[in-house]
Amino acid sequence: MDRRSILPAARCELVSARTTYRGDDITAGSDPTRPSHASDADQQPDERERLSAALAQLEQSRRANNADDGRTRQTTLRTPPPKDRQGDFFVPSLFDFGTRDSRNLMDVAVFRLSKRHKRAGEVIRHPLPDGYIEVKAGPDGMASVWDYDIVLMMISALTDAMNRYREGTGERPGRIFRPYVSEILKFCRKGDGSRQAEEVEAALDRLKGTTIKIRRKRHLQGRGADLLVETDSLIGAYKILSRTETGKVCGLQIEAPDWIWQAITQRRRPEVLALHPDYFLIQSGIGRFLYRLARQAAGQSEAQWSFRKIYERSGSSGTFREFCRHLRKIICGDALPEYTLREVHGKTGPQLVIRHRQGL
Repeated sequence: MDRRSILPAARCELVSARTTYRGDDITAGSDPTRPSHASDADQQPDERERLSAALAQLEQSRRANNADDGRTRQTTLRTPPPKDRQGDFFVPSLFDFGTRDSRNLMDVAVFRLSKRHKRAGEVIRHPLPDGYIEVKAGPDGMASVWDYDIVLMMISALTDAMNRYREGTGERPGRIFRPYVSEILKFCRKGDGSRQAEEVEAALDRLKGTTIKIRRKRHLQGRGADLLVETDSLIGAYKILSRTETGKVCGLQIEAPDWIWQAITQRRRPEVLALHPDYFLIQSGIGRFLYRLARQAAGQSEAQWSFRKIYERSGSSGTFREFCRHLRKIICGDALPEYTLREVHGKTGPQLVIRHRQGL
């Protein structure tokens, strides 16, 4: 990423390795150990001490900046759990198929981005040119972007099954999805601890209680237009099929909602996009939303969005100022899978340039 193009608020403070010591200043130039105005033999003791102190300060600053940059990158992506990519040898693995997401909803947040604020009973409305998308939370709270990982697994499994059906190598899939909790955790690249397993049931409650309402005009050929209103939950009904001896949830049955089922099984070319496996390692909700936006808008090339528009599409409950602070931290880290991010000036405010790394 070209850091020179980042605005001062977002710039990573990096110290150049090529410096020249002149008096009390450190400026860009030649080797700092070879000042141009004096030889080593001619330097006075106090001047040598000042030079040594300046070089020591420079080295300390360089190490501090490298450590800060490393911490920024580490906070963008979490460390994968142990045995992250090792499937179960004895059981057919549901998590071996590629991750996919519904393309139609990738540039708006149909979930909350915060882990802390449950937003129970709240509504997020995303305006459209001919209507709106409304996300409404139930009493258990609004589904989070991390809860949505289960929806990603369902979309991926259904897409994979339909591909095999169209190729003549498998049966037409039904609406019912039956994963084990261990398979969900493996697919989402999470550890298999008891707390992780307990959170799956709570996530299913929030997904079932979060509804999407789409209201827009539908243009009919030769008959003008009418108003189309559709509502559905993020998942259909679910059942717990089995538990372990200690009472933990083990086997699940989840029904695919109409909006997923119709998009994948009823269309000749399903509108889904593959996601990078490291998507699940992105720690912040804003970072995950940015990756989804990049995947939809930039694809294999480049896209540009205003900070204000990204804020509105994210459905964030925080202030715009706080959102920009988090956004600039992610830009500075430059560690999103597949894409590099850069801030530029725009007529209406700061702009985010998203570019695929292979296109650089």
